[in-house]
Amino acid sequence: MSLKIRLTRGGAKKRPYYRIVVADARSPRDGRFIEKIGSYDPMKAKDSPERVVLDVEKAKEWLAKGAQPTDRVLRFLDAAGLAKRPARNNPKKAEPGEKAKERAAAKAEKSAAPAEAEA
Repeated sequence: MSLKIRLTRGGAKKRPYYRIVVADARSPRDGRFIEKIGSYDPMKAKDSPERVVLDVEKAKEWLAKGAQPTDRVLRFLDAAGLAKRPARNNPKKAEPGEKAKERAAAKAEKSAAPAEAEA
């Protein structure tokens, strides 16, 4: 049985609230879980201590048993010092898309034409 430490969504529409749970990987996101080990409230300020509440001892136990955290939960565990999240580097993220490049080239070409006419 593959275990995941993941988030289950609760709260009202446009007011999310998440519980950090240990669940079977095959169960649905908001479905059955084995144990609740914390909570995450994204509506709170980033520096608020109540934003992420995590039972460190329970998290350690489940990690020792082989539970795999999802990417978001791994961020919380890394902040708590329980797991190491590898650094990521995506240099193409800030690069504009094909259409934006075409528009920029067309705009540069258009602005270069009157400059040549003046010279």
